[in-house]
Amino acid sequence: MPLPVPVPPDSPSPARWPGGALDRRGDERAAEDLVSRERAASGTRVLAVRGDATPVDDGRLALLRTDDVGQTIEWAFLGRDENDDALLLAVIDDDDDLQLSPSVEWGRLRSIGGDLPADESEIFATAVALAGWLRDAPFCPACGTRTELRHAGWSRHCPRCGREHFPRTDPAVIVLLSSATDPDRILLGANAAWGGGRYSCFAGFAEAGESLEDAVAREILEEAGVRLQDVQYRGSQVWPYPRSLMLGFRARILDDTEVRPDGEEIVEVRWFDREQIGAALRGEDAVQLPGTSSIARRLIEDWYGGAA
Repeated sequence: MPLPVPVPPDSPSPARWPGGALDRRGDERAAEDLVSRERAASGTRVLAVRGDATPVDDGRLALLRTDDVGQTIEWAFLGRDENDDALLLAVIDDDDDLQLSPSVEWGRLRSIGGDLPADESEIFATAVALAGWLRDAPFCPACGTRTELRHAGWSRHCPRCGREHFPRTDPAVIVLLSSATDPDRILLGANAAWGGGRYSCFAGFAEAGESLEDAVAREILEEAGVRLQDVQYRGSQVWPYPRSLMLGFRARILDDTEVRPDGEEIVEVRWFDREQIGAALRGEDAVQLPGTSSIARRLIEDWYGGAA
């Protein structure tokens, strides 16, 4: 695998992620000086996150040197690359305009996550999820006291009541539905918030005390009015909007005649055959499908490609 692109001392040009899965090194987080020590190390690179965006260069994550990052809200340790160099997260303010090279642009996870190499997409999603928690949850939810960061940005300690707090992840189910009688037809829905023309799988959060299987059955009955059979788990995806873990399923409708939108969240449901989905995937149809960064898109593409 290629090594990181070297960065001249007098240049703000970023390095690119060298490839290979990020080793999170959770065992190192207990060291109180980990972040400060790695900020001073010459090989350390930084992924700056502003909202849900990060610098990108030619379709790759643009990693910075610590000296290139100005004022930050928080720092955190993300892990190490194959050369054992640290990757840090710098959560920066929305108004902070980093001095980047002309080829670098800010890219949002929703827009570019699906176009990045798989390992970089995972790093980006992790960074956005952690950054959101670091930015939005500085106070103890039990007593309101400002907390102290611990474990290299992965936990918060309340100095008043002693509670420990960690980044929260909310499970959500997302389901691709196929016809009871025709496996070459799928049912997609249009959400009221999308303004028409866009169709996707049906999704919703698992409720307290609810299994994933029960969440699938309830959400689909609520949104599309149908009962299910042959429910199959297909995979998961981090979706930090704001802190979800999307658990993907495929299922077959028990009775196609029961299909109806709830009229509130889902304003329309529509059947699509493989030819129509193929045209939409190729951009040859006015119908908009989920973006390439989403598990909804992957579920649809897998079905279209005939994945069992």
